[in-house]
Amino acid sequence: MYKRIAVAVDGGDPSTIALNEAIKLAKLMNSTLLLLHVCEEMPVVWNVDGMTSFPMEDVTRALVESGKQLLHKDKQRATESGIDAETRLVEDYKGRIGAVISQEAEQWLADLLVIGTHGRKGLDHLLMGSVAEGVMRTASMPVLLVRGA
Repeated sequence: MYKRIAVAVDGGDPSTIALNEAIKLAKLMNSTLLLLHVCEEMPVVWNVDGMTSFPMEDVTRALVESGKQLLHKDKQRATESGIDAETRLVEDYKGRIGAVISQEAEQWLADLLVIGTHGRKGLDHLLMGSVAEGVMRTASMPVLLVRGA
């Protein structure tokens, strides 16, 4: 039985589907959810003239604010379903996102980690990578992969 279920959320369709599955499981097992969002690092972006960079502090601030709003909305959805939910926003991290998600879930003592996946294959997978695959490689607890539509 899973009493502590961590779910990685990013606002995309696979993430929303994964959250829905996590809520269903939490209802069945009377579990607590951890809604986890990792702010992705942004590469340096240059203006069209190529000489000056965009103010990265503004971009970072916008990503953090967006993450907070997402977590608030997703927590509201969980609590409206009768589920106790906590949130965690990771702003500054070292390493790959999949490993960070696994580490945060482990620190929270999650019994299960739920994450959505696009299910990309071939060249798309090679070019885009897979956060879900990174979670699978690094998680110390069972992982439920939920495929997006």
